[in-house]
Amino acid sequence: MTAPAAGHHRTTVAVGYDGSEAAKEAVRWTAQYAAAADYKIRVIHAWVWPMFTKKLGPVRGVEGSGLRHAAEATLAEGVDVARTALAAARTAARAPAAADSTETAHDVEGLMETGLPAPVLRDGAGDARLLVISSRGLGAVLGHVAGSVCLELAGSSPCPLMVIRHMRSPGQAAGPVVVGVDGTSRSSAALAGAARLAALLGATLQVVHIDQTRGKAREGHGRHARHGQELLDHALEDARKLAPELSISGVLREGHAASKELLAAAGDAEVLVIGTHNREGGPGNTVTAVLNKARCNVLITR
Repeated sequence: MTAPAAGHHRTTVAVGYDGSEAAKEAVRWTAQYAAAADYKIRVIHAWVWPMFTKKLGPVRGVEGSGLRHAAEATLAEGVDVARTALAAARTAARAPAAADSTETAHDVEGLMETGLPAPVLRDGAGDARLLVISSRGLGAVLGHVAGSVCLELAGSSPCPLMVIRHMRSPGQAAGPVVVGVDGTSRSSAALAGAARLAALLGATLQVVHIDQTRGKAREGHGRHARHGQELLDHALEDARKLAPELSISGVLREGHAASKELLAAAGDAEVLVIGTHNREGGPGNTVTAVLNKARCNVLITR
């Protein structure tokens, strides 16, 4: 991972934590990202029990009991996981002396708010550069099906959303960062986000365009709209301007189901990057299908 430029403005990465093993993976991924980008970490825990019961205090005569204590312990655990992982990531990236424990402690904060996970995470990430969640836990369904929290945040997160499905093993090379482009403003944001992420992860960048116009009249995109290989070539040119140090390749695929083709292109990817259609009417069909079926991590840009 590359170090940030001198004088780089420090910002915050937010991550949801519920005590599950999947959430721990998301926190560890966040720590690696934060170490590479020189960001601080905010661990967020949504405390749902006050919405269902008033019996939140300790059980009489039982030390360390009670729903409030359990929630506080969960948040403290998440903060500890983040600090440990951040210190380890900094040690791996620099000299060991650079991973000062006091500095690391100050760079991780915890936030516990009452409410359902999606609203709490959305509010807690209001000033964040990135919101990280696991595809499992936080209300998600078992297997590869994205939960309602994940889908709700995909359409409403105030910042880019990273959905973690797996962590690569220590020392394992990162797979490619794959980004889908379609010539719209949302794909421009996705391309910029993918280029930055690939640079931070030390990964290659693969730009994918799904040509859905083959054999059809090309209408509705303006007289001078780009299509097919021309659109892909233009995206590759933009990517190389954004990150000239990266190894960048392009893939042109044909098909009517964009999500199916993107998933096929991202078979060995570290991260698949896509843009949302809008922030008010839900994530859109392509984003929903990708979140339900992707085997890699997914970054949804804004």
